[in-house]
Amino acid sequence: MSDQIYPRFHLAFPVTDLEAARQFYGGLLGCATGRESRHWIDFDFFGHQLVAHLVKPQGQPDVAVNEVDGDAVPAMHFGPVLPWDDWQALASRLASANVEWVIEPHVRFTGRPGEQATMFIRDPSGNHLEFKAFRDPSMLFAKDLEAYT
Repeated sequence: MSDQIYPRFHLAFPVTDLEAARQFYGGLLGCATGRESRHWIDFDFFGHQLVAHLVKPQGQPDVAVNEVDGDAVPAMHFGPVLPWDDWQALASRLASANVEWVIEPHVRFTGRPGEQATMFIRDPSGNHLEFKAFRDPSMLFAKDLEAYT
C-alpha cells in the first residue's frame, strides 16, 4: 500500500438497543461518538463513520456462511483492517473482556499470498464484525486463485 490517504468509509446498520450499542462500540471497542439522536449514534470506527440506527427487534435471521480456510465465515460482516500490533492488542483486550468469539483469533492462509490474522465477534444486536491484519499490508488485495478455490 502507498501513503495515499483514502476517503473515509460510511456504514449505517441496524441495532435493537442504542445503549447496548454505545457500551459495545464506545466502551468495549473504544470508538468515540459523534452526533446522535434518540434513534441513531455516530461512532468513529477506526477512522470511519459507523452509524448505529435503532430498529424494532425482529429476531435475527440465520446468517449464511461461507467456508474460508476451514472457518464458517458469516457472509454478512464488516470491520477494519488494522496494523498487526493493533490487531494483537485488540485480540488481547477482547479476550480479557471474555467476549464470545464467532471465530477465535488466528492466522489464515498461512504462507500464502493474503496471509492474515482474523477474528470474528458479534455486537449485542447480532451484527458480525471481523477484525483483520496483514503482516505485509501490500497483500490486502493479493491474488492467488489456486489457494482459495
